[in-house]
Amino acid sequence: MDTACSSALTAVHEACEAVRSGRSAVELAGGVNVLLSLIGFLGGVQASMLSPTGRCHPFSSLADGFVRAEGAGVFVLKPLSAALTDGDRGHAVIAGTGTNCDGHTAGLSMPSSEAQALLLERVYARAGIDPGDVDYVEAHGTGTRAGDPVECAALEALLGRGAARRCRWGR
Repeated sequence: MDTACSSALTAVHEACEAVRSGRSAVELAGGVNVLLSLIGFLGGVQASMLSPTGRCHPFSSLADGFVRAEGAGVFVLKPLSAALTDGDRGHAVIAGTGTNCDGHTAGLSMPSSEAQALLLERVYARAGIDPGDVDYVEAHGTGTRAGDPVECAALEALLGRGAARRCRWGR
């Protein structure tokens, strides 16, 4: 599947859904990004999405775009009870996942803070997690002037701008 930046996480979500529903006892999910062609690079340059400095500055006044890179990762996903029974060495427990689509924005790559906030609320509620208990968020942080403020607004809507407890953001 190809959902741009979210492809690997969309695959993880679909795998989690298969395991949660009982359609599968174990799933492999992950993603790969390999830069084999200049087409993606040229499109990013033409759309002013790539950083002309070659550095990504998420959530910064220096933000001027993202930098393309290669990478790969894969996860083995199964119910926690099965992993414990099998003696598997787990690295994390996925409490909740979710996906959405929003075609009601100014452009194809323009995100919506409202849609992101609704998705976050739905995922946290489904997982039974109080957003006030969140200590750390691994953000998308594109380093773009369009994307970062939208992501910040969505996270602030969920986590609260004046929360008594501070949450750290990572990228």
